[in-house]
Amino acid sequence: MNKKIHIGIAVLAAAFITSGCVSSGTFEKMQAGKNEEIKALEQQKTALEQQKTALEQQKTALEQDNAALKEQNATHMQQNAVIQQKVGSLEQQQKQYNALVQGLATEVQKGQLQVRQYQNMLTVDLSEQIFFDSGRATLKPGGKQVLKKVGDALKAYENKLIRVVGYTDNVPVAKALQGKYPTNWELSVARATTVVRFLQDAGIPPERMVASGRGEYSPVASNDTPEGREKNRRIEIMLIDKSLADEIEKSTSAK
Repeated sequence: MNKKIHIGIAVLAAAFITSGCVSSGTFEKMQAGKNEEIKALEQQKTALEQQKTALEQQKTALEQDNAALKEQNATHMQQNAVIQQKVGSLEQQQKQYNALVQGLATEVQKGQLQVRQYQNMLTVDLSEQIFFDSGRATLKPGGKQVLKKVGDALKAYENKLIRVVGYTDNVPVAKALQGKYPTNWELSVARATTVVRFLQDAGIPPERMVASGRGEYSPVASNDTPEGREKNRRIEIMLIDKSLADEIEKSTSAK
């Protein structure tokens, strides 16, 4: 009986030992599997963090691009506003030119004067022989009639500074007149001043006008022919934007 009991116990022990060895192997396999899962999850976490960093960098780059585009758009809008302002200014200048030409159409057709347009200026070129006798600075009756019409046309341009410039050919002033006008300088200035005073009497404010003379030193044609000298003897009335005149004055004062 005792023998049978010992044999049973031995069998049970062997079974227990055998069962215990199987459980230990399974646990190790499970542990290894878990470690692999943890390692894979850590790798996924690292990859996700890298993706997150890359996305944040892309976001920052896109925000910078967006800010740059907004700045460019603002710059373009400012440039467009400046362009529109220039277009409006040019259209206004063209209207003023057309109005001036229309108002003086008869005189233009007769060749008594010429109207020209520049960027910020309109000019009226007057033929000297219509307004002054040779070597003189007194307005002729016919010249007064034409100049009166010019003055009436210029009254509308209140935003313009009016610069009147006298020009001559290179023929010296006659000796009999040199006591009053020693050279063409004095004669050209005197003629410009006469025109300015006439325009003032016609109702144009004197503070809007400037008189100057260039004598023979700014010809538009050759002085070697009578036709060329006739073109050089002229009075030029320039209409200049006040803003431009102010800039020129500031620039000159700064120097």
